[in-house]
Amino acid sequence: MREVTCFGKATVANFSCGFDVLGFSVEKPGDTVKLRKTEQFTGVKITVISGTDRLSSDPERNTAGFAVLKYLELFNLDNIGIELELWKDMPLGSGMGSSAASAAAAIRGIDKLFGERATDRQLLEIGMACEKLACGSAHADNIAPSLFGGIILIRETDTEDFVRIPVPKGLYCMIVHPDIVVNTKDSRNILPEKIPLEQAVRQWANIASLISALYQGDFDLLRRSLTDYIVEPVRRKLIPCFTEMRHIALQDDLFNLSISGSGPSVFSLSDSEDKLFHAAEKIKRLLCQNGIRSQYYISELTGKGSEIVDCEV
Repeated sequence: MREVTCFGKATVANFSCGFDVLGFSVEKPGDTVKLRKTEQFTGVKITVISGTDRLSSDPERNTAGFAVLKYLELFNLDNIGIELELWKDMPLGSGMGSSAASAAAAIRGIDKLFGERATDRQLLEIGMACEKLACGSAHADNIAPSLFGGIILIRETDTEDFVRIPVPKGLYCMIVHPDIVVNTKDSRNILPEKIPLEQAVRQWANIASLISALYQGDFDLLRRSLTDYIVEPVRRKLIPCFTEMRHIALQDDLFNLSISGSGPSVFSLSDSEDKLFHAAEKIKRLLCQNGIRSQYYISELTGKGSEIVDCEV
């Protein structure tokens, strides 16, 4: 095989009450990476970055390029040359796993190019190294669902130990991205250092019932479990109109509304795609009235991760 193109999917991390341990992938938006073998040089060269002027073309500083470098290093492919093209179709710093989507597309693509020789653990290990490059910590709640699809439970946040959670049929997600900037450092610094035991117990109970609801396909239990008592109450202050957006979601009978990742994107679930479209339009109008541009994305949760879209032998 000489050339491969892969689509890396956006993700929702911190799945409501599952801060740092639960995430899921969505069908859109995402990033596309094309990888091509070449004999003109060895190593990795990024030849195209489309959709943003904020990313480095140095593969040591770009998660897609870094992923390919780590893969070649892992399998001792020192004499190989790879040209990489990256098309960004999602905003940076959006709370939708932008860096992970690029990395996942590159990881899947380079593994396909060399005969799918890596194990899931090796793929995730490379992905976590890319996340550490992007934000300083090797967390997996974006990269794991982007790579493997569906809903992922990270059993230990600093290891490759994860569990695939079943995706109930007929479950849809709405993500709304306001065009504002939420500084990741600020969103981390605002978190409480200590948590009252009573509050922690309520959170644990919701995480347990959320997992149970997903295994059972019980949407009523799922709806009741989507409350975060620890992180969201402090982070919501960084997102304009959050209370009003949640009011719209609840008014339209959605499954609550929560922060995606560290924001500013928010997400909601439903068993009705039409309800999500209706609420998304209302939220878009609300944000516009407050001087904030926004985009929204709606897709069914399918359980599919990053996908090969084209190959050339």
